[in-house]
Amino acid sequence: MGSEHSEAGGGDTTAMALKILVAGGFGVGKTTLVGAVSEIRPLRTEELLSEAGQSVDDTGGVDRKTTTTVAMDFGRITIRSGLSLYLFGTPGQDRFWFLWDELSQGALGAVVLADTRRLEDCFPAVDYFEHRHIPFVVAVNCFKTTRTYGAHEVSRALDLDRGTPVVLCDARDRDSGKEVLIRLVEYAGRMHTARLLDTVG
Repeated sequence: MGSEHSEAGGGDTTAMALKILVAGGFGVGKTTLVGAVSEIRPLRTEELLSEAGQSVDDTGGVDRKTTTTVAMDFGRITIRSGLSLYLFGTPGQDRFWFLWDELSQGALGAVVLADTRRLEDCFPAVDYFEHRHIPFVVAVNCFKTTRTYGAHEVSRALDLDRGTPVVLCDARDRDSGKEVLIRLVEYAGRMHTARLLDTVG
């Protein structure tokens, strides 16, 4: 995503729109997070879970889930004047992973949502972004019925690269979700700056 130039009140303002992915395992709260923070009505591509998918979709721990994202969720949030984020929620099941390469094109970074009841479900997303050198933060979606783990414990359990941020959040809460996105933008900015300096040096 690039910059958009507009004139307002006779002055020249530069608006920047950045592309962010929201990834993670099946039923972790990706659609919920995009919906909570988006200032537009989010575009959703959800379908009802069917009997045909029972053999391939692991619904353990998310028994009440009745729909699943089959392409992407899309939303937009303004972080501050002149800076907007376009959010693309990825499908969680392995069979839709062919979409990830398309969605990740031009992305500034990603949020990997994690559920400590099923922490292993976010391993594939962590591996995906680490191997492609796409900056990401892990956002632990804190469910009321689960024990709370600290950021350091989650980081160690996921064997994250040193410095990869881990934040605790509530995917239903707009302010909490916005804080996650701000942390990602700050972290991705530092990573991109460091890479630029490496290429110059």
